[in-house]
Amino acid sequence: MTPCFLGRPGLVSALGEGVEATRAALFAGDTSGMVLEDGLLPAAPARVGRVRAALPEIPASFGVAAQSRNNRLLLAAIAQIADQIEAAKARFGADRVGIVLGTSTSGVAEGEAAIAAFHRDGCVPAGFDYGQMEIGAPAPFLARYLGLLGPAYTVSTACTSGAKALASARNLLRLGLVDAVIAGGVDTLCRLTINGFAALESTTADLTNPLSANRHGINIGEAAAVFLVTRDEGEVQLLGIGESSDAHHMSAPEPEGRGAELALRAALSDAGLTPKDITYINLHATATPKNDEMESRVVSRVFPDGVPVSGTKPMTGHTLGAAGALEAAFCWLALTGDGRLPPHVWDGAADPALPPLSTVLADQRFADQARVVMSNSFAFGGNNISLILRENR
Repeated sequence: MTPCFLGRPGLVSALGEGVEATRAALFAGDTSGMVLEDGLLPAAPARVGRVRAALPEIPASFGVAAQSRNNRLLLAAIAQIADQIEAAKARFGADRVGIVLGTSTSGVAEGEAAIAAFHRDGCVPAGFDYGQMEIGAPAPFLARYLGLLGPAYTVSTACTSGAKALASARNLLRLGLVDAVIAGGVDTLCRLTINGFAALESTTADLTNPLSANRHGINIGEAAAVFLVTRDEGEVQLLGIGESSDAHHMSAPEPEGRGAELALRAALSDAGLTPKDITYINLHATATPKNDEMESRVVSRVFPDGVPVSGTKPMTGHTLGAAGALEAAFCWLALTGDGRLPPHVWDGAADPALPPLSTVLADQRFADQARVVMSNSFAFGGNNISLILRENR
């Protein structure tokens, strides 16, 4: 099969903006972007991963429907890879460049503001359009903004959306429908999401604490992460993809992780690798009791000899529809850097009820072998995906 490669990503998250700022903060284990905010929950502050970067404005000519923080966050990431996009457009033509984006919020925050105004004033404000909160809005908006005519669609499978966008990009390339794909994910903070997870008793006001005996739940974050995916040889190859859906429960993972295990093994098979070839795993690691229990069991079964692992959500929050793309970008940073691995930020109190995993320590580096990494994402409804990326040196 024709190989696919990931170009330099565009990144905006609680860790900062751009590859170099994100790289520095990620490997330092920086949690300063995780802040307590009032007004998101009715009775208590919420700890969230807030993007602090200034975001570009969207021209008024695009209409009210395009005006959302989600789209602005997307454009901040896209601006970082504009050179790659323009080169692909010039080389292949606007109709040969596709877009696949993952999201779970789109412009829900703008809808919340409109509802609040309706309750306060008796009418929806003039500056609101229902199109702002259409879940499929990001990809068509971006196609219009960039003047691209290839396939453009949005994937919304909760916390696997960003990773599934990358899988879809590879499919489009291998089918010959396009020659380049802008792929990734974007999600912004909103009350609906945060209160929904709080209602499931899945959130915590403390810093999220994955794999710990003291874990209490997740923090929600916002982010955008985008790649240009092509057949052109580059620094990082998207080598393997495994997907499954076990449909065990609407929100809880299947306790033994049988569906998740299928995804991990499918990714290894797709890449033509064995578990011993993987030199680092970015865990989904939400720090909820059930997810960490399930994922620990799966990783210990698939990798009985051990492998360095870390969960990066304590530094960004769980960015939901963007998470799979954002954490793939963290893997890209590890593969193209000085050998350091993303640290596992937690209190160090391993849960004795979980199979032990080899969590990454500060300044830990790749072993002296080829750099091949796995990134796992799991979502509501038993939706699972595992990506394998490899350095191409």
